[in-house]
Amino acid sequence: MNTTFSQFLPEHLRRNNLPPELGETAATVVSACVQIGRLVRLGALAGVLGTAGSGNVQGEEQKKLDVLANDLLIDALRQNPQVAGLASEEEDSFVACHENGRYLVLFDPLDGSSNIDVNISVGTIFSILPKPEGGLDTASFLQSGENQAAAGYVLYGPQTQLVITFKHGVYVFTLNEGRDFVLTQQEPQVPVQTKEFAINASNQRHWLPPVQQYIAELLAGETGVRGKNYNMRWVASMVAEVHRILMRGGVFMYPQDKRDPSKPGKLRLMYEANPMALIMRQAGGAASNAVQDILSIRPEGLHQRVAVVLGSREEVDYVNRLHQG
Repeated sequence: MNTTFSQFLPEHLRRNNLPPELGETAATVVSACVQIGRLVRLGALAGVLGTAGSGNVQGEEQKKLDVLANDLLIDALRQNPQVAGLASEEEDSFVACHENGRYLVLFDPLDGSSNIDVNISVGTIFSILPKPEGGLDTASFLQSGENQAAAGYVLYGPQTQLVITFKHGVYVFTLNEGRDFVLTQQEPQVPVQTKEFAINASNQRHWLPPVQQYIAELLAGETGVRGKNYNMRWVASMVAEVHRILMRGGVFMYPQDKRDPSKPGKLRLMYEANPMALIMRQAGGAASNAVQDILSIRPEGLHQRVAVVLGSREEVDYVNRLHQG
């Protein structure tokens, strides 16, 4: 019998001595993602394409689906008594939920939303943290990625897939026609070595010298110092990039550049980098900001940005060494 997520969850929690309240919190996120996936799938038929005529806290134009996905997740999590509070990439501040809740949920409701109108894969990324003792405030959320109790993403692509970790391996589920997530892969491992990289090459003129050197070495192919030919991929959807790396290896980079010295990167530490870094670690990969492990960074703000180098360990380690040299 195919194992559904609702069947997998209690057994996995019991086997690893994890609290059922953690499972209830994750299940709420996953249930909301099924609804989001339906809207993504229908697209123009549901009248959800195009811009919403509004901007988020980062000043980015919001798509209609950005707003709808955000609202679906907030509404679902507010109804779960295990959730003390939540924070979204689309919200200015955190949202308080239940005073006695045990967990905090952070999420990017629709990553890669610039791709929605052209029918390219997008996704939802989420992170679950234990709530510290005391009253709820912004500082409650500012925990290093090491503290995550669970993390995952849902990829809305040719198949809708859930990838999740409770820090005891990574598990992949595929949505069936009955709208249940069914376990289809257990504990995938990111190959240590790769011949594939992903970076937005249009930003090359802005890159810092170590990144310039690294990409030049990859492009030199088998005649260069790396001694092998590399392929480049770029989807402009972090969920899609990470999923490809999880399935077959590779390295994804969104490095710091010289355009705005006040921004150490583009991606958000709390909503994107931390959950993806935990998945990478659990699958044998690595993730850094080119200087230190993403999961060791002590956050200073809910919407903090960070440089990201993520994927096959050999490449991440090599980039780190170039930045140290």
